Amino acid sequence: MATVLPSAVSEKAALAEDTELGPDEERIAYAVPPLGKPQVNKRFWFQRSEDYDPNDIATQPSVYDNPDTAAQYKPRDDWENMHRFDPKARWTWGEEHKVIRKIDWRIMTWTAIMFTAMELDRANLAQSLTDNFLDDMHMTTNDYNLGNTVYAVCFLAGEFPAQLLAKWLGPDRWIPSQIVLFSVVSASQFALEGRTSFLVCRALLAFLQGGFIPECVLYLSYFYKHHELTIRLGYFWSGMFCADILAAIIAFGLLHMRGVAGKSGWRWLFLIEGLITGTIGLLSYVMMPPGPTQTASWSRGKEGWFTERDETIMVNRIIRDDPSKGTMHNRQPITPKLLWKSLTDVDLWPLYAIGLTFNIPTFSPQQYLSLSLRGLGFDTFQTNLLSIPYLVLKIINMMALATLAEYTGQLAACASIFQFWCLPFLIYLRVVDTTQVSKWLTWGMISLLLAAPLGHPVQVGWISRNANTVRSRAVGAALYNMFLQSGVIISSNIYRADDAPLYRRGNSILIGILSLNLLLYVLAKIYYVWRNRTRDRRWNVMTPEEKLVYLADHQDAGNKRLDFRLAS
Repeated sequence: MATVLPSAVSEKAALAEDTELGPDEERIAYAVPPLGKPQVNKRFWFQRSEDYDPNDIATQPSVYDNPDTAAQYKPRDDWENMHRFDPKARWTWGEEHKVIRKIDWRIMTWTAIMFTAMELDRANLAQSLTDNFLDDMHMTTNDYNLGNTVYAVCFLAGEFPAQLLAKWLGPDRWIPSQIVLFSVVSASQFALEGRTSFLVCRALLAFLQGGFIPECVLYLSYFYKHHELTIRLGYFWSGMFCADILAAIIAFGLLHMRGVAGKSGWRWLFLIEGLITGTIGLLSYVMMPPGPTQTASWSRGKEGWFTERDETIMVNRIIRDDPSKGTMHNRQPITPKLLWKSLTDVDLWPLYAIGLTFNIPTFSPQQYLSLSLRGLGFDTFQTNLLSIPYLVLKIINMMALATLAEYTGQLAACASIFQFWCLPFLIYLRVVDTTQVSKWLTWGMISLLLAAPLGHPVQVGWISRNANTVRSRAVGAALYNMFLQSGVIISSNIYRADDAPLYRRGNSILIGILSLNLLLYVLAKIYYVWRNRTRDRRWNVMTPEEKLVYLADHQDAGNKRLDFRLAS
């Protein structure tokens, strides 16, 4: 994301540090307190230069530093943080980093915990398979595929209603309610009796979980700058993989309860993990403040988590980074007209196309990991524990990829690394008869395939950058996840029973989809570069006065503005 400043803006802001000023310039210098040195390429602690001084001013130049443009970007009067908005506010790097650490601890950590809870209830079906779930339910692998398809369809159907509810009620109200509701359904799987009850529970669970991820992304955007959000989304998805690790460990213990009260171990697994999730949902009512300036409550203290100075820094650093965040308040519903505008935002469509297919090369093998390992001769408990190593490596790879993307600014190129990683392992699974080689070698190759560096944090952050409005950010995140779930539906039907156990046909399809993905990344990069160059030509021919007139009178909104550049 980038908003291009008219030249007059940067020139006038720079006058604040000029020692030889005339009368007019003195007025400008008085109006604009000194700003910090632009830190475009210094985004992480390891990039700090040797002359880093925590007492230096951290406030970055923005559109609010010139009275000619400030009014065009002023937040709406009912914005929840308006009482802390102050274009003249200045703070140091030491203060900013301290505030970020507070946000990481208070906001980011709990958001990741909530995702961990959701993933426990979403993924425990895989652990149940190792405890003869299909045999106990008198079902086949095709029934299992149908269950995954039903889950994906209903998850997709729940995306928009949940996201619109969250935007209307506020994520701090809806997300905890959502967690409590789906935890009840998850725990009720203790009483499953057959194929029909299995499909009904998968449908209800998915519909109630739909929208959870984009809601959390929108919530985090209230607290973080764009370049910070990508890394935090890496932490967020790490919560999902941590849940998968915990699920394997918990399953190792709970599945030993097979026979307790005459019940299967997988029944106790669903019940106990559902109760854990429900507890986290109830705690979330306390742990989720509505926004940066709304942390005070009976449960979080009369003064809240942040001081007035902290709130001033939080609000102004965010709004200076992205003025569009002040265009809606956090309890404002998205109207049908605004929804239509967001749905027809063609500048986000390339990312939706990527979201449809990018994860398919690993999702199909991941769905069948437990069954594949059992087929190789590993027992129930070995299978659960052997799913842990790839998850650990996947977290490391994902965080490295997110960091690389922000370090280089090359989002398309970095996100495509996932595909290049998968290619050799899919080729191996396609050409080698894995039933004739060491089961440990096969496990190693599948594990390395599944450990591919996930591009989710990069791509969801990419949508957030390129939206440039709160409503497009909310709707775009939901649409991306809907396309992703459509990809899950495709993934759930690639490995078929008549292709077992080698799934040669399925792996050939995965290689073909991977090749398509590489083409999509190239096309997305070309499209965004072309769009930016087109805008540059129109913007650069304007005089400073014409640019100011455009900002005051134009009808372009969001990422259609000529002063906005799309990330690629």
